[in-house]
Amino acid sequence: MRKWNLALIVGMLITVIAGCSNSNSNSNNPASPDNASSPSQAQSTEPAAQEAASKEISGTVRVSLAGWPLENGVDPVTGKPSIGVNEYLKNTFEKQYPNIKLEVNQVPWENAQAKQTSMLISKDVDILYTAGGWSASFYQQGLTRAIDDLVASDSSFDVSIYPQGVWDGSYSTVSADGQSHIGLPSVMGQRMPIMDMKLFEEWGVEPLSASPTPEEILDKALRMTGKNPVTGEENYGLWFSGNDASVSTFFALAYAYNATGGEGSVVDLKNMKWALNTPEMVRVFEWLAKAAMIPPVAFINGQGAENFGVEDNDIAIALNSNGFTMMSAFAESQDSTMLDRYEPVLQKGFVAIDPIVMAKEPQDLEAAWVVMKFLAGYETQKHMYENFQYTPTLVNSDFLTPEDKYTKKALEIADVTNEIFLTQGSPFLYSDIIPSVNNFISDIRNGKNVNIQSYLDELQERAVKWSANR
Repeated sequence: MRKWNLALIVGMLITVIAGCSNSNSNSNNPASPDNASSPSQAQSTEPAAQEAASKEISGTVRVSLAGWPLENGVDPVTGKPSIGVNEYLKNTFEKQYPNIKLEVNQVPWENAQAKQTSMLISKDVDILYTAGGWSASFYQQGLTRAIDDLVASDSSFDVSIYPQGVWDGSYSTVSADGQSHIGLPSVMGQRMPIMDMKLFEEWGVEPLSASPTPEEILDKALRMTGKNPVTGEENYGLWFSGNDASVSTFFALAYAYNATGGEGSVVDLKNMKWALNTPEMVRVFEWLAKAAMIPPVAFINGQGAENFGVEDNDIAIALNSNGFTMMSAFAESQDSTMLDRYEPVLQKGFVAIDPIVMAKEPQDLEAAWVVMKFLAGYETQKHMYENFQYTPTLVNSDFLTPEDKYTKKALEIADVTNEIFLTQGSPFLYSDIIPSVNNFISDIRNGKNVNIQSYLDELQERAVKWSANR
C-alpha cells in the first residue's frame, strides 16, 4: 500500500505501515462472510428523498489522497485498463452531488506525511486519505477532528458496514484514549501466513491447520528446510521480513503469546506501565531466535522471497504475506494453478488500516462529511479494488473476485483482531522497540550470542526511563 518513513512525525506506522499501500511485496494485507442484508449497498443507493436533499448540499471540499492514481492507466501485469480517481469521481460523485466542488490532489507516499502535515497546518485541506499511523499523529497534534458528532446526527450512515474490530479497535480510526472516532476505514493491509501446498506435498508434511500456533508453524517450517526430497533443490521452510518497519511478525507473536508489552495510553506517555521483559515476551524472542535461522539470509534485508507466489518458489511458508502476485497472475491468464497452490490461513495479528480523515476546521463541514463518507463507502472501495487491488474494509465486500481467497482471509483476520498496548503506536515503539526487534533478528542470524532476558531487561529499563522523562 505505501512506503513509510519512520524518521518523520511520531505515531506513523507502516505498512508499510500499508497498511497500509498496495504493493506486490510479501509483507502486507484481511473477511467475514457476506451479509445478505448488504448494508453497504443500502448506503450507496439512497432513497429518492435523500437523493433530492443531496443535490441541495453545496460547498468546496479540498481533498488530499496519498498514492491514489488520479489518471486512467493500464495495469503493468495484466494489461487491463484502469479508471483513475478523477474520471471515477466525475462519473459518480459529481453527478450525485452537483453543487459540491471537489479540488483533488494526489501526494506520493514518499513525502505524503510531510506534505499532508503542512497542508493541515496551513488549513489548505479538508479531507485526507492517509496512513493509519499518521492519522493518529495528526489527531494527537490537534490537526484533525473527531467525527462522532457527524455520525450521531446522520441517520443514513451505518457504521456496521465496517468490521467491528476495525471500527472500534483500530488506532487509525479511534483516538488513543478510545473515546473518539477519528476516521473512516478505507483501505486494509493484507498480512497473513500463506503456504505453498506443492512444497508441503513434496516434503510429505501435513498442511498448516486453519489457525496455526507459532509452534506449529515453526515445527513444520523446520521440517521443510534443506534439500527437497523430490526436486533436489534447496528449500526454506519459512520466510518473514527481518527489517520490517511495522514488525508485523513480532506483533503476531505478541498476540499469540499474550505479550501485550504493558498497559496505558499514548495520550499519557508518562504513566505508561511497560512490560517488555515478561516471560511472555521472552517466548516471543525465543521463537524469533529459532525462526531467524530458517529463511534465506537475504531476509535480514527484507529480501529473499522474490519467487514466492510463482512456479519457481523455494519457500514453504511466508508470514505476513499477501495474495497480490497470485491474483495478478489469475487476472492475466484466468489460470487458477497458482491460486490452488498458495493457501492462506488465519493468524491473529496487527491489521493495517488506512483511513479517510477530516481536518480540524473544514471550510464547508456538511459538504466535507459527504465527501468523507463517499470516499470510504461501498462504491469507492469497490472501484479501488476492481481497478487497483486495494483491499476493502467492508463487512459486505460482495464485489470481490470469487477466487480472491486472500482478501477474504484478510477481512476475516480484521474481524477478530483488536489493538493491544504494543500496537498503539507510541513514540517509543518507533524509536526503540522496532529497531531492537530487527537488530535482535540480525544479530541472531549473524551468529551473535544474545541473552534474551538481559536484552529485554535493558529494553524495559530504557522504556521506563523514556516514560519518566515525558
